[in-house]
Amino acid sequence: MKPIVVRGGGDLATGTILRLCRAGYPVIILECARPTAIRREAAFCEAVFFGSKEVEGTVCRRADSASEALAMVTPETPVLLVDEECASLKEIQPDILVDAIIAKKNLGTDLTMAKLVIGLGPGFTCGKDVDFIVETMRGHNLARVITEGSALPNTGVPGAIQGVTKDRVIHAPAAGKLENYNAIADIVTQGEPIAVIHTEDGRDVAVPATITGVLRGILPDGFEVPLGMKMADIDPRASERGNCFTVSDKARCIAGSVLELVSGFEHHALHYNRI
Repeated sequence: MKPIVVRGGGDLATGTILRLCRAGYPVIILECARPTAIRREAAFCEAVFFGSKEVEGTVCRRADSASEALAMVTPETPVLLVDEECASLKEIQPDILVDAIIAKKNLGTDLTMAKLVIGLGPGFTCGKDVDFIVETMRGHNLARVITEGSALPNTGVPGAIQGVTKDRVIHAPAAGKLENYNAIADIVTQGEPIAVIHTEDGRDVAVPATITGVLRGILPDGFEVPLGMKMADIDPRASERGNCFTVSDKARCIAGSVLELVSGFEHHALHYNRI
């Protein structure tokens, strides 16, 4: 069985990768050299830095070449390859490719990459960039398979948790090198610093918690952040600390729709036209 290629190894991508692996599909992940996932404890992209990453009992391992990835990958062991430009596709030659970068725009995915190309979220057009799109916006249409047109546009407002939306997401107040004071799953208090950014001009800019709750995700210590970059996420529910280490409900929902398309492709049940 040819490996399925998934572009991106963030938390939403990881939900899809886990679902595919558990259904018996080998998966090769193509990631960039500096992943920007916030929910790092539930994201396979951490293998870029550490060589491997375990999420919910499945260990993803990093390979250094396409040939090594092909030799290592099994349904039980997804493999990550640093290959932002997808140069390895010539050797892997996948039948199925999923763009799960969640960049809100297309970062180079096109229909020549595989026989079935799936995009998650906005930035794609069915029949032009991808064959199908899976909706990623929370609400009634979350995970709906889109066969024509595009996904809903990005609103820039995160989904509400206990009525809290934009205030639970923290953006870098300055550009510079990040030094974290707290780890993922720590309880943080509104107004108290969770990190500091060391700027090029010698300033230390504190990053205060915007609300009280659980630090659900934060960029890694030492990361060079530009001004305004999304860098942390706080969950106001103190009881949800354990959820920092597992795939979210949203990711599992999206993963089910990707598996539906993969299974449909394998059973010749999909009908689609390319522009």
